[in-house]
Amino acid sequence: MNEDTICLLKECNAGCKMATDSMEQVMEYVENDELRKLIDRYNEPHIALGEECTRLLKEEKKEDKDPTPMAKTFSWISTEVKLMMNDSSDKIAKIMMDGCNMGIQSLSEYVNQYVNASKEVVDLANRLIRIEQDFMNDLRAFL
Repeated sequence: MNEDTICLLKECNAGCKMATDSMEQVMEYVENDELRKLIDRYNEPHIALGEECTRLLKEEKKEDKDPTPMAKTFSWISTEVKLMMNDSSDKIAKIMMDGCNMGIQSLSEYVNQYVNASKEVVDLANRLIRIEQDFMNDLRAFL
């Protein structure tokens, strides 16, 4: 596995972890059953793709990647502050949509940056981008 492939795989892994952490963080505030089901439905493929990334990295004897502590802390604090002020379903949907948008942008940038990554890992990144796009589209119903 070449260096671009490993780097892209690590970024996908970190993105899955960040998404899962965010979804799990907002769940304590979710009162709408349909929104809760939607978040659960999209958390599952993030977990599965994260596990796939970890497996592929372990096969190469590489460590998986966590989101940076600063990014995790900033995301956690900003989400908590926003939800303390307003924990309505539309606010939760907006927070999740912002996260999806950041994920789509970051992953798209990494796909373009790591041009020599394997087709398998580029396909994995594109699957993750599609999941984020679908999640964002489905969240629109809660605005």
